[in-house]
Amino acid sequence: MTSAPAPSGDPGQVEALRSALESSGFKVDGVEDLLGDVASAALHREQALPARRVVAGLDDARATLTALFLLGDDVSRAALDAALPGVGADGAARLGLVRAAGQDPVDPVRAVVDLRPYAATDATGPVGWWLASDLGEAVTGRRLAGDHVLGAGGAALTLAQVTVRAQVGRVLDLGTGCGIQALHAARHARAVVGTDISHRALGFARFNAALNAPGADLTLRHGSMLEPVAGDRFDLVVSNPPFVITPRTGAAGATVSAALGDFEYRDGGRAGDDLVRDLVTGVGAVLAPGGVAQMLGNWEHRRGEPWTERVGSWLDDSGLDGWVVERELLDPAEYAETWIRDGGTTRAREPAAWDAAYGAWLDDFASRDVEAVGFGIVTLRRPAGAADGGTGDGRVTLRRLEEHHGSLRQPLGGHLAASLAAHDWLERHDDDALAAQRLVVAGDVTEERYLSPGAADPNVIVVRQGDGLGRGVQASTGLAAFVGVCDGELTVGQTVGALAALLDVPPSDLAAELLPAVRGLVRDGFLGPA
Repeated sequence: MTSAPAPSGDPGQVEALRSALESSGFKVDGVEDLLGDVASAALHREQALPARRVVAGLDDARATLTALFLLGDDVSRAALDAALPGVGADGAARLGLVRAAGQDPVDPVRAVVDLRPYAATDATGPVGWWLASDLGEAVTGRRLAGDHVLGAGGAALTLAQVTVRAQVGRVLDLGTGCGIQALHAARHARAVVGTDISHRALGFARFNAALNAPGADLTLRHGSMLEPVAGDRFDLVVSNPPFVITPRTGAAGATVSAALGDFEYRDGGRAGDDLVRDLVTGVGAVLAPGGVAQMLGNWEHRRGEPWTERVGSWLDDSGLDGWVVERELLDPAEYAETWIRDGGTTRAREPAAWDAAYGAWLDDFASRDVEAVGFGIVTLRRPAGAADGGTGDGRVTLRRLEEHHGSLRQPLGGHLAASLAAHDWLERHDDDALAAQRLVVAGDVTEERYLSPGAADPNVIVVRQGDGLGRGVQASTGLAAFVGVCDGELTVGQTVGALAALLDVPPSDLAAELLPAVRGLVRDGFLGPA
């Protein structure tokens, strides 16, 4: 299967396209308004029929572009000329977006790439762009090609939303794909470098940058993993790497190999979760002092070995501050099904290929005693010492691995940045220094009390945050009272003393109970310095 070339054009052509798209109303909210709730939701599930019924016969630019690029339907040359004034069918063909069958107004035009509106909110605020990528299986009806360039899927959006967005000098987008993370980074960085092993991906990223961020300082380099930036230093590294755990089949039969696929965007060519391990342990080589790396990844849960110990050893080997949040957990069968479908193979259409790939995945996991596969967010930071211009001593002080399989409030990047800053603040304050500080409770914190019928006092008190990870902390009576009076008037020590008198307990005993818990609440954003 031959993939279409990545779109390209001179700055004037791309500027004309951007202007035409802007005036067309072909944006996320514009398309949703056109389709309505039912058809929009169906299209998100890759079911096109409801949307196709809505746009049929409509003389509307949004309808034409939706049919062409989102549904994969032919539109007439005349309709596309009207939908993209100043560009038209000929201009779209020169850019590599469509293929026109002829020159008559009624002749059909067909998309050769996916071009769709994109809207998201990261820690710097909302964005609205158009992203070009390869047409998906729902449009082509075929398996994906090995050099398929993915658009902005759920994983890409998750990474964009969890990335810290402080103003920085240089950012590396490792495995840039269609360039979505580089575009987000360009909003808060002086310069961005995007790398990928796929020449086609770099072509799409180059086009998307020209279309959406023409003035950005964005450089693209070809190569694998950290090789293209060896010797460089970055203040922020973001990566949605090819982390999918794929069986290494060797001389497997053609049916197995075809069903497994060899997709550049998801398979890094390594066994198990070795690629993620190597990235965690190696990314420090390109981090500037105080620099942060954030990535998505999979890791194996192996029988008899807690995942926190296994992934924790990666953090230990990295020499970096590390914080890992596991967001999802799939058993081996679920994992295999997910990624076989992702490549465009279905059991209904290709039962032999499906079963062969399924068996290969299960055998591969069984060979390493894998009981489940975790997916999550990894945040790393190179400690900065005084010699680097920082305020620390260059020691690793953060090693945190946790599971959070519930909902969270996006964008999370601001919360993660605040938690890293709170960790540093706590490192500078021992218990005596903490006792001298005044704290205030965050505005999103609430208290839940659970009582048995007829009881005067609660059995359980939970202090809960509404932002970030939405954590709930079961609090003792003393801790709940402490949080309740944190308004910045009294110091921590004064508050503990007052509560000790009220509860008729020695102040030292109450301090020993509360101060570790208070540190946890400061670290996670329930409390903060006044």
